[in-house]
Amino acid sequence: MIEENIFQERPIPTCGKGLGPSDDGATLGEVPALGWRLLDEDLSLPVAVLDGARIEHNLRWMQDFIDRYGVKLAPHGKTTMSPALFQRQLAAGAWGITLATAPQVQAAYRHGVRRVLMANQLVGRGNMAIVSRLLRDTGFTFYCVVDSAANVDQLGEFFAAQGQRLNVLIELGVAGGRTGVRDLSQEEAVLQALHRWPQSLALRGIEVYEGVLKEATGIRAFLRRAVGRLKALARVEAFAPGPVLLSGAGSAWFDVVAEEFCGIDLDRPLEVVLRPGCYLSHDVGIYRAAETRIHAENPVARAMQTSLLPALQVWAYVQSLPEPGLAIVGLGKRDAAFDAGLPQPASHFRPGHDTLPRPAGAWQVSTMMDQHAFLRIDPADDLAVGDMIAFDISHPCLTFDKWRQLAVLDDDYRVVELVETFF
Repeated sequence: MIEENIFQERPIPTCGKGLGPSDDGATLGEVPALGWRLLDEDLSLPVAVLDGARIEHNLRWMQDFIDRYGVKLAPHGKTTMSPALFQRQLAAGAWGITLATAPQVQAAYRHGVRRVLMANQLVGRGNMAIVSRLLRDTGFTFYCVVDSAANVDQLGEFFAAQGQRLNVLIELGVAGGRTGVRDLSQEEAVLQALHRWPQSLALRGIEVYEGVLKEATGIRAFLRRAVGRLKALARVEAFAPGPVLLSGAGSAWFDVVAEEFCGIDLDRPLEVVLRPGCYLSHDVGIYRAAETRIHAENPVARAMQTSLLPALQVWAYVQSLPEPGLAIVGLGKRDAAFDAGLPQPASHFRPGHDTLPRPAGAWQVSTMMDQHAFLRIDPADDLAVGDMIAFDISHPCLTFDKWRQLAVLDDDYRVVELVETFF
């Protein structure tokens, strides 16, 4: 059996991006005793940090929301790829962890995750071999999705040769979207292929990803199609014995999925599993916009009175003030997401002068290069080389994947934990 907490025993690499000075023998579990404090410049900047209190708030908020609808939560782990954060999500009540690739599944398994929904097709012998090895552990439960007879036959042949049975979900899709069967004829081809492999493949349910659609009306129609197909297949006993799964929900429309998928009567056990991933860190961009819509339209979210809070920032130094109205900051595309909006200055701190960060000025990042950000400022602003600026971000997925470790901070900006990522 693989030790579940192995990630806490690995020494901290002294050259790791975003870390402070440490002995080679220090382990992640020893970080709180090192006494690092961000505002005392104990960390190398740029550095990605998580607000520990806000992370805990977001954990409780989402699990409370899920529980009020009587459904289950399998957060999409690709957002953080951090086993320490996976364990927090599981401890807070998550049913399992969603992942996107076989190597991600393997990384999660090696750090104690024992139920995985891979919301993706399992294609290729190398990827199948990874999953097959993990399935030798009878305590490990795994699901993946299928949307073609070709993939079904490939999976059926491979897992038959291993003497194993793989759990699969039919993925439904929409025209112009991503993966997923588009119509009944494609679905029927998948079902016929599944009938050819009864010993090596078990049909367990239906999966969708509604995020390829942008309007609530189209999303609701798509979700209702999924419910209709689920009921139709249950009537003809197409699903293997045991609980049937119905899964959907990215981070932007989980409220609509909860509304459409809750309360379904199949006359047999049904597990509805939602898969938002970005709620843990949230952001000030695309997911804050989604949250605004959710609180305007969803009565359960309104009744909860609180909201998800942005918990991820990247801190960086002012590196140069080469001309009036321009500051160059040591923050670039290698450090923070830029695909859904550039980082936003949130707070400003001058080491040796300030006691606490103060709100940032009306500054704006205009351009990012690999290691630099162009910060447009007022020429009269009080900004100096060596000042520290905290940046909020949009789209946490593409910030997490740039860091091997992120520092978790308490309210006094002290590092209480380092969490590793395994992208």
